[in-house]
Amino acid sequence: MEKEKTEWVKCPVCGNKTRDKIRKDTVIKNFPLYCPKCKHETLINVRDMTVSVCKKVDG
Repeated sequence: MEKEKTEWVKCPVCGNKTRDKIRKDTVIKNFPLYCPKCKHETLINVRDMTVSVCKKVDG
């Protein structure tokens, strides 16, 4: 059994790793990604290991 490749989701604001991981088959839409380092929350979409930013959430 092969181990599925995973990758840490990086914060689009500061570039540091967040607490979330994605796999090749991960699909996320309008996910509120929180960065514990810079304390920003950003709405992201994920498809085919590519993270795209929807918008920054004011909070």
